[in-house]
Amino acid sequence: MEHIFYILPLIAVCICVSYAGEMTFELPDNEKQCFYEMIDKDVECTLEFQVITGGHYDVDMELTDPYGKSLYKDVKKQYDSYTWTTDSKGVYKFCFSNEFSTFTHKVVYFDLEVGDEDPLAKKEGGDAHATAMTMLESSAVNTHDQLETILDLQTHHKLRESQGRAHAENLNERVLLWSIGQTAVILIIGIGQVLVLRSFFTDKRRGP
Repeated sequence: MEHIFYILPLIAVCICVSYAGEMTFELPDNEKQCFYEMIDKDVECTLEFQVITGGHYDVDMELTDPYGKSLYKDVKKQYDSYTWTTDSKGVYKFCFSNEFSTFTHKVVYFDLEVGDEDPLAKKEGGDAHATAMTMLESSAVNTHDQLETILDLQTHHKLRESQGRAHAENLNERVLLWSIGQTAVILIIGIGQVLVLRSFFTDKRRGP
């Protein structure tokens, strides 16, 4: 029974996943949106973004350090991932721009990972585990890693599904409009032909 109470906290830690660095937002046309993050020095960070819907699925993106130096910049990008190590402590800014688009708004997803994750197994005082992990602890750690991998795969699958659904809905709307246009043209041509044929068989009144 004691082993059960010992493993429950580990399982709880495995299940708890933070979404603090993820966001999906709408970027209107002719607009630019920036986000800010306070990061310590010598921290490895990864910024990943992807355009889900809108236009040609592209945005301009720029990342700058606390002193305004550009660390990453690219234009009309559909998706990308950038990893860097901070040189100084401060507020890092990353901006997404849709200023080149005149009427199409975009939906953008980004994921900012700051630093490495703390070890799963901890002592009560906060120090790393000093003894060798038991098989139960090793299984919990492996399960935790696998859950993180599954979560990442599910997120990317969800993004691809959303992008595909938006493309399919847009295509369906265009096909519907094209079909309505064709129907209208066929009706107009049919009515025109009937009127022309009718005029051929209509007696014209002759003058005196």
